[in-house]
Amino acid sequence: MNPSAPAFRLAAYGVLLAAVLGGGAAVGAALGPEPDEDPPGAHDEAAPPADDGLPPGLSASRDGYHLALETTVIPADTPSELALVIHDPMGEVLTEYEVEHDKELHLVIVSRDLRTYAHVHPERDEHGTWRVMAPPLPAGPYRLYADFVPAGSHGITLGAELGVAGEFTPRPIPAPSPVATVDGYEVTLGGELVAGRSATLTVTVHRDGEPVTDLDPYLGALGHLVAIREGDLAYLHVHPLDDPDGPGGPDVSFRIDVPTSGTYGLFFDFSHGGEVRTASVVTTAAAAAAPADDTAADTEHGHGD
Repeated sequence: MNPSAPAFRLAAYGVLLAAVLGGGAAVGAALGPEPDEDPPGAHDEAAPPADDGLPPGLSASRDGYHLALETTVIPADTPSELALVIHDPMGEVLTEYEVEHDKELHLVIVSRDLRTYAHVHPERDEHGTWRVMAPPLPAGPYRLYADFVPAGSHGITLGAELGVAGEFTPRPIPAPSPVATVDGYEVTLGGELVAGRSATLTVTVHRDGEPVTDLDPYLGALGHLVAIREGDLAYLHVHPLDDPDGPGGPDVSFRIDVPTSGTYGLFFDFSHGGEVRTASVVTTAAAAAAPADDTAADTEHGHGD
């Protein structure tokens, strides 16, 4: 991913994750664009509910697995090494992983104001410690997510706090907007989110006013969407509905289920011309409509007491 990619705008949870529409800054890091044999969304849909009852990314422990972040504070505006280990339910360092979308571990970093985002892929040593150089990040509080599949198990997302030290001025989350621009690309989000309902979101990519029809397959898909919920920063990583058999676009569709109404930041990673970029937007999920009052309806039609 491009560590200095400008922010894009998008939004939603249940599959999309953090960012800001209307003008955020996105930071991306290269992943590795080999096709994946798993069907899109298989990781997300196959995962059973966690034993803690929390949405993904809110806890460092989940289903017996635990994230130990060895680097908890890094300096602002400079590349910095991150180190972490993951412990299995027996308390041992986990060393056996499934390859999910070409990688054993996906590491996502999002600022609490949903304005900065990075997606990187650490390397694991023989002892099970993961290390990666994070791109330069503005000062402030961040949430770090480790997204992985233990060998023979289902997908797990663990989260931890990350501090980026330096002069910091808090800023509000950007206003919701369906359009974001990054490096001359215009990315538009179509679709509506409703809490508790499955929805299809379609991301459309244009450049210089023309549709981009030759997006590169990237990590087994034409794009990846991460959604982050405002406030608690609950996380969801989802994949397109269709498997790519080569370049495609300009539309990339995702199925999403957001658990609650509210504001979500979405980050869309896509590759074109061999370079990965991230577009970020902010969107709002509506509350589900209240169920009809059957008793009142029966009374109105003469079936009440």
